[in-house]
Amino acid sequence: MKKFNIRKVLDGLTAAAAASASSSSSSSQQPGQRPADSDIVESLCSEHFQLCKTVRHGFPYQPSAMAFDPVQKILAIGTQSGSLRLFGRPGVECYCQHDSSAGVIQLQFLINEGALVSALADDTLHLWNLRQKRPAILHSLKFNKERITFCHLPFQSKWLYVGTERGNVHIVNVESFTLSGYVIMWNKAIELSSKSHPGLIVHISDNPMDEGKLLIGFESGTLVLWDLKSKKGEYRYSYDEAIHSVAWHHEGKQFVCSHSDGSLTVWNVRSPIKPAQIITPHAKQPKDGKKPESCKPILKVEYRTCKSGEPFIIFSGGLSYDTVGRRPCLTVMHGKSTAVLEMDYPIVDFLTLCETPYASDFQDPFAVVVLLEKDLVVVDLGQNGYPIFENPYPLDIHESPVTCCEYFADCPVDLIPALYSVGAKQKRQGYSKKEWPINGGNWGLGTQSYPEIIITGHADGSLKFWDASAITLQVLYKMKTSKVFEKSRNKEEKPYTDIVDEDPYAIQIISWCPESRMLCVAGVSAHVIVYKFSKQEVTTEVIQMLEIRLHYEINDLESPETDQIPTVGISCQGSNSQTANSQSHPSTSSTSSDGLRDNVPCLKIRSTPLKQAGGYQAEVVIQLVWVNGEPPQQITSLAVNSSYGLLVFGNCNGIAMVDYIQKTILLNLGTIELYGSNDPYQRQPKSPRKTRQASGGLCDINESSTVLDDRCKSPTSGSASSCNSEDDQKLHNFIEKVKIKSRKLSKIVVSDIAKMSRKLSLPTELKPDLELGVESKNRAQGINHHLEKRQLKNDGWSMTSLYMHFTHVKDNSFSRSRSSSVTSIDKESREAITALHFSETYTRKADTCTSPCLWVGTTLGTVLVIVLNLPPGGEQRLTQPVIVSPSGTILRLKGAILRMAFLDTTGSLIHPAHDPWKEPNIQEEKDEKDKCRKLRPVSVSPSSSQEISETQYAVICSEKQAKVISLPSQNCVYKHNITETSFVLRADIVGLNGSTCLACFCANGHIMTFSLPSLRPLLDVNYLPLTDMRIARTFCFTNNGQALYLVSPTEIQRITYSQGTCENLQEMLGELFTPVETPDAPNRGFFKGLFGGGAQSLDREELFGESVAGKASRSLAQHIPGTGGIEGVKGAASGVAGEMARARIALDERGQKLSELEERTAAMLYSADTFSKHAHEMMLKCKDKKWYQF
Repeated sequence: MKKFNIRKVLDGLTAAAAASASSSSSSSQQPGQRPADSDIVESLCSEHFQLCKTVRHGFPYQPSAMAFDPVQKILAIGTQSGSLRLFGRPGVECYCQHDSSAGVIQLQFLINEGALVSALADDTLHLWNLRQKRPAILHSLKFNKERITFCHLPFQSKWLYVGTERGNVHIVNVESFTLSGYVIMWNKAIELSSKSHPGLIVHISDNPMDEGKLLIGFESGTLVLWDLKSKKGEYRYSYDEAIHSVAWHHEGKQFVCSHSDGSLTVWNVRSPIKPAQIITPHAKQPKDGKKPESCKPILKVEYRTCKSGEPFIIFSGGLSYDTVGRRPCLTVMHGKSTAVLEMDYPIVDFLTLCETPYASDFQDPFAVVVLLEKDLVVVDLGQNGYPIFENPYPLDIHESPVTCCEYFADCPVDLIPALYSVGAKQKRQGYSKKEWPINGGNWGLGTQSYPEIIITGHADGSLKFWDASAITLQVLYKMKTSKVFEKSRNKEEKPYTDIVDEDPYAIQIISWCPESRMLCVAGVSAHVIVYKFSKQEVTTEVIQMLEIRLHYEINDLESPETDQIPTVGISCQGSNSQTANSQSHPSTSSTSSDGLRDNVPCLKIRSTPLKQAGGYQAEVVIQLVWVNGEPPQQITSLAVNSSYGLLVFGNCNGIAMVDYIQKTILLNLGTIELYGSNDPYQRQPKSPRKTRQASGGLCDINESSTVLDDRCKSPTSGSASSCNSEDDQKLHNFIEKVKIKSRKLSKIVVSDIAKMSRKLSLPTELKPDLELGVESKNRAQGINHHLEKRQLKNDGWSMTSLYMHFTHVKDNSFSRSRSSSVTSIDKESREAITALHFSETYTRKADTCTSPCLWVGTTLGTVLVIVLNLPPGGEQRLTQPVIVSPSGTILRLKGAILRMAFLDTTGSLIHPAHDPWKEPNIQEEKDEKDKCRKLRPVSVSPSSSQEISETQYAVICSEKQAKVISLPSQNCVYKHNITETSFVLRADIVGLNGSTCLACFCANGHIMTFSLPSLRPLLDVNYLPLTDMRIARTFCFTNNGQALYLVSPTEIQRITYSQGTCENLQEMLGELFTPVETPDAPNRGFFKGLFGGGAQSLDREELFGESVAGKASRSLAQHIPGTGGIEGVKGAASGVAGEMARARIALDERGQKLSELEERTAAMLYSADTFSKHAHEMMLKCKDKKWYQF
C-alpha cells in the first residue's frame, strides 16, 4: 500500500494558492498574460529541504577547561558558554553543546573508553558517549546542596571523586551515574589540624603507588592524605599560602604544590611538618637570606619524570609583580635550566603529553598543550629551544576580528590548487619537525566532491581564503590590503582625515569572481581596491589611484524660484584625458575657501615601490575624498565584472562607476540623478528635471569645471565636453541664485520641514528624540545656514537600512505617502545604493535584444537600469571609452533592495558575463595576442547583440518582498510578501539539485527558501533569532544548500538546508573513537613484586559499593537520564538515511536476539542431554537394588 504523505498535500495546496494569488495579481496588472509556470517546470519541492547544523570551525570562544586522552589521542576543550570542542587528527573535529549553557569548569576522559565527564558551573555532571559520530549525553547528575569545584577520575577506574565548595568529597559511579554512600567530610579530614574551615577543594588525586591513599588539597593551604580503607587522615600538611594545584612524583614519595605567592613547595609524603623544599622561581633572591619577595600566583604545576634525564617541572604564572607589561608565560624547569616561554594571550590551562597513561611509571613528556584565551599552542619538549608545532586546525580565523565573509560553492576545480600554490610560499619557518601529536580518530567518507571556498575579511585589512570542501576547513592564502597605504609609525602621525579611530583598513564588502579570479574589496575608510591574480612576482613602482568626490548636498536643491537651467544629459562616459597618471597623485587642494577639509582622501597611498608576491596584486585604488569638511560616507554596495572591465560601488550619497582597464571614472552621480525625469517621489515639484540634471555640479560648488565634466558627459555630444562655455556661465549664475535664495529661507521653515519629514520617515522609537532636537534647533536662532545643511545631511542614512530597521516595530515603507513634497527632501537625502548587479538582459520594454547593463537597487525599494555601451575587445577596448546612459526603466518594491538575479526561459540562472583567467604578467607573442583578439567575442556591445525572442525573468528581493518580473515586458508575474513583522537580512539566489531557488534569512531568525520563478514557499524554519550584529554582517547562502555565519567572534558555524546533505552528513563526519589496545602496565620487577614495592591496587567496588557504603542521600543529587544510547540515535535520525539507520539498528537487535535465543536453545539442549545421561546412569545404578538398600 502506498504511503500517504501529508507534506506533499500541503505542498500542493501551497503551490495552488501561490499560483492563484500570483495569477490574480498579474492579471490585474497585465491583462491577458499567461503565468510563467506554464512554461517552466519547477523540480524543487519541500522534500528537498531540511535545515541542520553541519560543522563548526574556529577557535572555541572563551575556553575554560581542557582534557586529553593519551591512548585515543583526542583533545577536548570546554567553554564558558557550555560548549565542547573535540579535536583528533587534522580534519577530525566535533562540536557539542550542553543544554544548560553553563560554563564548563573541568573535563575528565574515561581513558580509552570513548567517554567524557564534564563538570559545569551549575553543579551538574554529564557523561558523554564519544563512540558515536555525534556525541550525546548518557547520564547527568545534578548536585542540589553543594557546589562542584574539582573532579578526579583515576585511570581504569569507574569511581569519580567530586570535591565541593564545602570541602567535602563525594564519589560517583560513572557507569550508573549514582552517588556512593561513601563521603569524606571536611571536618573529619582535617580534624584538629585547623581551627577554621579549610576552604573549598582545589585538588584531588590518588597516590601513584597506592590507590588507597587519596590526597585532598584545600584552598587555605591544608592538604590531607586520606586512607580510603581506614576512613581517616593519615598525614596532614599545612602551608601559609593558598594552594592552586598539586602534582605527584611518579614514585608516590613526593608531591609539589603551587601557591598564590608564586612559590613551589616540595613535600615528602612521610614528613608533613614542613616542606622539603621551597622554590620561588621568578623572585629576586635577597642577599641577606630573607624570604624572597612575593610574585604572581602559580596557577598550575605539573611534575613529570624521565627514564634518562632530569624531571620536568612545568608551571604557568609566578612572574614578579615588577614585570609590568610582560606577556603571560609558561615556565619549563628541566634540571638546572629554566626556560620562560612567552605567550600571546593569557593562559587558561595546560597539560603535558606523555608516553604512558600510567601515573606510576616514568612519564617521559614530549609536548605541552597550552590553552590560551584565543589560541592553542603545542610546545615540543624534545628539541632544543622548545619550538612549537605547526597547528593544522583552522583556529586562527580571529587572528584579526572578522568583519565580513563570503561563501562560494562549486568553484572552478583549478582554483583551490592555484590559491594553495601561492599560499604555500607564505608559511612560516621554525616549527617543530615532528608530526602533530593529537592524531586520534578517523576521517569521514566525504561524498561531496565540489570545491568550496570561504573568504573572510578582517579588521586589519587582511583577507583569508579557506578551502571548505567536504565540511573541512584549511587556510589556502592570506593577503593584506593595507600594504598599498602608508602606515603611520605612531598615533601622533595619524592622518587627521581618518574617519575611524581604529582599524582604518577594515574590510566591509568583498566582491569576487571565481572564474576570472578578479577581486574587489571595499574598506571602512571609503576606499576600494581592485586586485588581479598572478602567479608571478611583480614590483609596482607607482600604485595607481583614482579620487572621487561622491557627495550630494540636499540643501543646494531647495530653490523656491522656478529658474531654469540648460538641460544637461545625465548620460556619462569616461574621459580619455582622465588617465591613471593624473589620478595617481593626491589632490593638492586640501582645504576649501572657508578652511574646511576638501579633496583629501582618508588614507595616504604608498609612495615607494611595492613588491607584490605571487597571488592577488593591487591593480588600482579608488578613494572617496572629503568635501567641504564632510567626510566620505562608507560604501554600502559593490560589484565588479571582468568581462566588461568595470567596477561600480555606491553609498548613501550616490553611485560611482570605474573602468579599471583604462583607469577612468565613468559615472559619479547622486542617487537622485539616476532617476532623470522619471523620479516617482516628486522631489522637485516646480522644476524637477532641469534642476536635477545639473545637480552633479551643484553638489560640488567649490570644484573646478573639470569635475563637473567628469560627472556629466553626454555620449550624444561627441568627444568634446557636453557643457559649452555659455551653458557653464548660465549654470554658474543659477548656482549663485540658488545659494542666495537658500540663505534667505527662514530657519523656522527649514526646521518644520525637517521635523515633519523625520516624523514621517523614521521609526516611532526615534521620533521623540528627533522632535527634541528640532525644537532645540528652532530655539537656537544663531545657527548659520551651513550648520543647517550639515544637520539635514547627518540625519540621512549613513549605512544601509539594515541598521535602521533594528528599531522598527511596524513597516513604514509604503504606509507613508511617497508623493508628499513635504517628506521628499528628507527622503532623497536618505536613499542609499544597496544592491548592484551586472547582466546582459533587456533594459527597456521595447527591446528585442539583450545588452550589457547594470541594475541598481536602493533603500527606498527602487530598481534602476543603466545601459552600458562597451567598445569591441582588443586594442579598441583600451582606447575607446565606455558609454554609460540610463535606460529610464524604474521598478519598485517594498523595502530596501537586497539581491537581484536573472533567469532564462528554462528557469536556469543567468550568470554575469566573465572572462576566463589568464596570467596577466606573462608577455605573449604578437601572433598569440592577435589570435586571442580574433577569438574574443564582441557581443557585449548593444549594436552587435543578436536579436533574441526568448523571455528572461528578473528576480528581485527586498527586505520585505520578492518579485519576479518578465522581460522585456517588465510585467510582474509573481510576487510574494516574505515578512510583515520583520525584515530580511540576507537574500541569495542559489542553485540546488539542478534548479534555482531564493534563500532568505530574516531578523526574526527564520530561514526561508522559495522556488523560482513562482516564489512558492519551500522551507520556513525558525532557526536563530538575531541577537548580534555579527550574525547579520556575516550570514551568507551559497549553492548546493550550504550557508554559514559567524556564531562567535572566533567561530564559523556552517549549516545546510539540503535534505541530501543532511542524509549524508552522518557518513561525512569523522569518528572520534577508534579501537586501540590499552598499553601494558609498567613491569613491577622481581624485587618489587617479592617485597611489595610496586603500585598497590584497591578494590574500590568493595569500598564504595552499595553493599558496604550504603546509599547516598537522595536530596544531595538528582540523576537525569540522557539520550546518548540507541534511543537517542533513533530519535535523532531522520529522512531516508535515518530510516536505513533505524532498520540497521533493528536488524542488529533482531540478530542479537536471535543469537541469544540460539545460545539459550543450545544451552537447554545441552542441559537436557546432561540430565538424560544422569538419569540413565541413576537408573542403571538403581536397577538391581532392593528398596531397603537405598
